[in-house]
Amino acid sequence: MTTIPPARKITDIKHLKLISNQIRQDIVTSLVSAGSGHSAGPLGMADVFTVLYFNILNYNPKFPSWEGRDYLILSNGHICPVLYATMANAGYFPRKELLTLRHFGSRLQGHPHRTALPGLETTSGPLGSGLSQASGMALAMLMDNKKNRVYCVMSDGEQEAGNTWEAAMFAGKNKLRNLTAILDRNNIQIDGDTEDIMPLEPLADKYRAFNWHVIDVDAHNIQHFIDACNEAKTIYEKPTIIIAHNIPGKGVSFMENNYEWHGKPPTADQGKVALAELKVWREKIVRGVD
Repeated sequence: MTTIPPARKITDIKHLKLISNQIRQDIVTSLVSAGSGHSAGPLGMADVFTVLYFNILNYNPKFPSWEGRDYLILSNGHICPVLYATMANAGYFPRKELLTLRHFGSRLQGHPHRTALPGLETTSGPLGSGLSQASGMALAMLMDNKKNRVYCVMSDGEQEAGNTWEAAMFAGKNKLRNLTAILDRNNIQIDGDTEDIMPLEPLADKYRAFNWHVIDVDAHNIQHFIDACNEAKTIYEKPTIIIAHNIPGKGVSFMENNYEWHGKPPTADQGKVALAELKVWREKIVRGVD
């Protein structure tokens, strides 16, 4: 049987910051090309996806169905521009294909379609479904004595969906130690701030009550997020949720913390401004002042 090595893991924080900056630039470029799509969420989660694909996950982009891979479930499928940009930079497909985002016939649709693109584990769209899917996968792997880990990225807004809490109860009851959920805690949804639409706090206490190990982390502190993911691997009696506090629109000043950018793309002119800001940020990273 052929041995398939996992992708090389990058440990240098400066290198990871540069990758994350490139992913943000690719997100902006793809959204301008699409003329539709979500901006704030993908930009806010760029650091998280950088860490997952370049430091944490076991996978090989040349063998996307490798049985030894870890599984990433994107429940909040509308932030897929960050998933696509990360996968392209990780080698799943050419970066130039990002310019086809949401175009007719593209493999990169507005919500991920599992059979359209190698490396996608599920089709996502209806919010609240991902944690159930991930929990089922994790339980099956434990039953088969497999060492694969399952990661589920989900939004804070979809904590308003009852299915999420059914899955949380199921995972806690079955002590799914191989499951790590990552909560995109940016405090916005399409109609406004989450705490105005439907208050979610105290989130950490709620998950602890469902028998989860909870880690709160600044999603933009790359080392801290790496440490959180590694801590999750040491928890053997319950699933783990990492509440990843992040700034929606991170890196683009006119988008940051503005819920109005939840579900719209930048225009061509706005895209130029955004890219200029991200390139200035990149130079700061290169000089070691960020």
